[in-house]
Amino acid sequence: MDWQSTIFSVIDMRSFSNLWFWIALAVMWSTTSHWVLGVPFDMVARARRHGGSAEQDLEDMVRINVNRLLQIIDDAGVTVVTVVTFALTSLAILGFVFWMEFAQAVLLLAAPMTVVGMVSIGSARRIRSRGATGAALRGELLRHRRIVQVIGMVSVFVTAMWGMYMNLTVGPFGS
Repeated sequence: MDWQSTIFSVIDMRSFSNLWFWIALAVMWSTTSHWVLGVPFDMVARARRHGGSAEQDLEDMVRINVNRLLQIIDDAGVTVVTVVTFALTSLAILGFVFWMEFAQAVLLLAAPMTVVGMVSIGSARRIRSRGATGAALRGELLRHRRIVQVIGMVSVFVTAMWGMYMNLTVGPFGS
């Protein structure tokens, strides 16, 4: 028995029947919908309730994260698009041409997060161009969060349907 066989006999590479995959999916979407443009959403609620310094803290955090995100995109946007496109295409080919379940699972995690990334860039550009502050900024962050939550719901639904299909098709022992 070689080292690869030993590793794959210990680690189950069947992603959709693995509890850890589903935990990772839930944690990923929970975290993604809580951190809106890198700002925890409870800061938005606190700024709405208390105003003053809480509002200023929110505006500062959003300004820092928006500037950081847009600077990365302005400096390395072409490289990021190239690498992400290559990775997603590779996962799609491995997953749906060569039927590697692990690649399918990673693609079902990564593809929606790519959409979230694009939505984040759009929201960041909108916030910067409008110079949003106060209620307008909170509204933009709430809008962004709702879009992310819809993407998450669709993603979890599609992943669950595909996972059930794979589990019913492949069977419990991988045959």
